[in-house]
Amino acid sequence: MTNEQLISIAMDAMKRAYCPYSEFRVGAALITKTGKVFTGCNIENASFGATVCAERTAIFKAVSEGFVNFQKIAIVSDSCDATYPCGICLQVMNEFMPDGSIVLVDKFGSVIERRVSEFLPYAFSEVDNGKEK
Repeated sequence: MTNEQLISIAMDAMKRAYCPYSEFRVGAALITKTGKVFTGCNIENASFGATVCAERTAIFKAVSEGFVNFQKIAIVSDSCDATYPCGICLQVMNEFMPDGSIVLVDKFGSVIERRVSEFLPYAFSEVDNGKEK
């Protein structure tokens, strides 16, 4: 699947964002190593700590369906700038796609693609937790 196709799917997911507080829509499209695509949107809550980002929504949907190896995730928003994943989302991505790619796009069509490890070079891991991988 091309980056453009994955971005288009993420754009469709963004339309379903529930964001009555920030009015900041985010969509994500995640592709597994077997080619299956899962989408996510941000889901806000009056208690902001209960809000879930689009990226984690897509990843958690995939994991709940039995998929744990991901190749790439596209993240889009209604901002003019590319929307980078937060630290929590990066840590979750590191768990399931440490060698995967993140694709970002701005309103003008400029695409950025980088590895998860480039965004979070010192991710917490099982080794950090005293366990061997």
